[in-house]
Amino acid sequence: MSKQSAISRSSDDRVFDAVVYAIAAAIMLVVLYPLIFVVSASFSNPVNVLAGEVWLLPKGFNVDAYTNIFHNAKIWVGYRNTILYTVVGTLINLIMTILAAYPLSRPDLPGRGVLMVFITLTMFFSGGLIPTYLLVKDLGMVDTMWALIVPGAIATYNLIVMRTYFQSSIPWELQEAAHIDGCSNWRLLINIILPLSKPIIAVMVLFYAVGHWNSFFNALIYIRHENLYPLQLVLREILLIGQNADADGNVGMEGKVLLAESIKYAVIIISSLPVLIMYPFVQRHFVKGVMIGSIKG
Repeated sequence: MSKQSAISRSSDDRVFDAVVYAIAAAIMLVVLYPLIFVVSASFSNPVNVLAGEVWLLPKGFNVDAYTNIFHNAKIWVGYRNTILYTVVGTLINLIMTILAAYPLSRPDLPGRGVLMVFITLTMFFSGGLIPTYLLVKDLGMVDTMWALIVPGAIATYNLIVMRTYFQSSIPWELQEAAHIDGCSNWRLLINIILPLSKPIIAVMVLFYAVGHWNSFFNALIYIRHENLYPLQLVLREILLIGQNADADGNVGMEGKVLLAESIKYAVIIISSLPVLIMYPFVQRHFVKGVMIGSIKG
């Protein structure tokens, strides 16, 4: 009887595993296919794309869209600006989030519950776009890189996740022992807490960096000079203003429409590629950091 039950359970497990793998494969195809299509469409003849003939592999291979994009000097200015904004912004985000999350995770901080209530309220209530703009303007940050960095120096959700990680993953007894040995709060944070927090730091870097890289709305509001445009705003200008004509202006209206179709997909690849390259390097910390920081505590 027990042997039959074991066989039955084993059979059920195999069926369950097969169903799980089938569902996972279906989800993977649903998520992966749009990316494959965009890559193929960007390298295909726009006539084939508009005719709906591109499904998986490129048809009528050409790189005209990429040639036109990279011949535009504004692309390189946008890349430079976005890399600068992303690196500086992520560094500031990380420092500010750590300096706020660690004290709030300590049980010996007076009034930390009240502080967390006020901090959490900012997730649901804000002053709105116009008061925020007026504040940024009064601080003299309009048309500077700081308008894209300072207003979002700390994301409340990320602060809560990091605070929860500190609370649940780093024993308070370890911190007490360090204090008994004469360790200062700064030394405790730098030499003990941060080395034990690599998974959550990797998650924060990914969250903040992707946010800065993809951001264009704040630049649209606060930035006026084109030499300060981030990449996303430059690509938007290329797509909307029609800087897709060749240098001599010999491309007819029909050619412009066809070229715009290819450029539409090429700009997606250009703007997404750095993030896709970065993700594998932090992926091994990503799941661990998110799960520990969001479920426990």
